[in-house]
Amino acid sequence: MTQTTTSTVVTSTPHPPGKVLRCGVVGVGRMGQHHARVYATQPGSTLVGIVDASPERRGAIADKFDTRALASVDELIDAGVDAVSVAVPTVHHQAVAEKLLRAGVACLVEKPLAKDVQSAQAIKDLADSTGSVLMVGHIERFNPVMRAMQRAVETGQAVVPRYIEVSRVSPMTFRSVDIGVVMDMMIHDIDVVLMLMDGREPDEVQAAGVPVITEHEDICNARLTWNADPATGRKPCVANISASRLALKTERITRITGENAYIKIDYGNKNGTMIRRIANEIQMREMREQLRGGADLTSLKWQELVNIENLTVDDAEPIVTEINEFLDAVRSGRRPAIDAQAGFVNVRTAQRIVAAIAQSMN
Repeated sequence: MTQTTTSTVVTSTPHPPGKVLRCGVVGVGRMGQHHARVYATQPGSTLVGIVDASPERRGAIADKFDTRALASVDELIDAGVDAVSVAVPTVHHQAVAEKLLRAGVACLVEKPLAKDVQSAQAIKDLADSTGSVLMVGHIERFNPVMRAMQRAVETGQAVVPRYIEVSRVSPMTFRSVDIGVVMDMMIHDIDVVLMLMDGREPDEVQAAGVPVITEHEDICNARLTWNADPATGRKPCVANISASRLALKTERITRITGENAYIKIDYGNKNGTMIRRIANEIQMREMREQLRGGADLTSLKWQELVNIENLTVDDAEPIVTEINEFLDAVRSGRRPAIDAQAGFVNVRTAQRIVAAIAQSMN
């Protein structure tokens, strides 16, 4: 069984109420541009500078959001930032984040936290030792349909997942080709699945994948298993996750079968359905006894034994919700929703999947 690393909780010093946080972005490519936009336009924050390896790009983005174009992380630190988004390629996350954390700057690191377990551990340890706020940008947690599911679950019995099925496929975009589909796409679902399992890493990992266009796996199916633990009362669960960046369509669907409910989430179409059992135990027992006795129940509608509801989904932009969570953590000095520990276990689980792929090909 994989043991989850524990860490000492160290909170950073809260900022005075009403202070406008001075923010920056390192890496203003596809995702970094959105971070810059939100910092520049959200109340309570101001964009003091952006850093990018491309002089042309950093100049264009700086002009667009009326801020300073800077050539290095050191220049951004010297500008006096409170919080920074790190949106450079994954291989550079550690070098950038460590400079910022040592300077006491809060970091929102785009997913995944790091390129491998060793780098993720180093970032996590530094965040813990310095007390600097660190959040990982697993944006699917802030998708309106995911938040709608969490609200719905809070109003009834605990779901207690027993089987989770995930499909995330899309055509090749030739972005993030320095990593495989596990770290590129599946990492979103690893984060959500581990969240559903209260942060517990799987006991067993099986996976198969193949490289087709790139040198890394472009298609992967992973099976994650959590064993029952009578000592703690934890129930077993299996998650089957499929990811492909060589599909002819885009699809992002998660199905959760639990002891008290079934939930379907469609991230792309921003809708979801929850089915809860409403029949009481006496009614269910009587029906089963009738079935065992050979009774004809063809006129009984199974929908009458459950409650089917569409999730109420708002239109909040995920990146805005994510950054607001980050900035609130910075202001209060608390741990953010997706902290260094969550980012670390996501990377470790992803690396176990990649290792299982390699083993399956031998």
